[in-house]
Amino acid sequence: IMLNDQGFVAECTGDNIFIVKNGKVTTPPVSSGALDGITRRAVMEVLAEMGVPCVEAVMTRFDIYTADECFLTGTAAEVIAAVQYDRRPIGDGAPGKLTVEVTKRFKALANSTGTPVTYA
Repeated sequence: IMLNDQGFVAECTGDNIFIVKNGKVTTPPVSSGALDGITRRAVMEVLAEMGVPCVEAVMTRFDIYTADECFLTGTAAEVIAAVQYDRRPIGDGAPGKLTVEVTKRFKALANSTGTPVTYA
């Protein structure tokens, strides 16, 4: 987890962070130092299509400790569950239902767009 100069969560080392608490998804705003990543934006669109509230808000380490779920997004990682932080389990310590569904829907989106690459 990378903190900004004010001590708030900005992002991870190469990935954006999202937390789920009481059915609402939160991610740090770009103004906190988060990269306005392509995958981040796509996941926010997926959440909107699912009817899941997603807000950009200042995030603290405590927010991560008390989250029901946590996932990271990035070009290489796509969507990946984070199940512990500082050796503490996040939620029940396993990928949550929303994280699993977002991962599935993002993979479907990624596979339905883009340009196929053939290898010789």
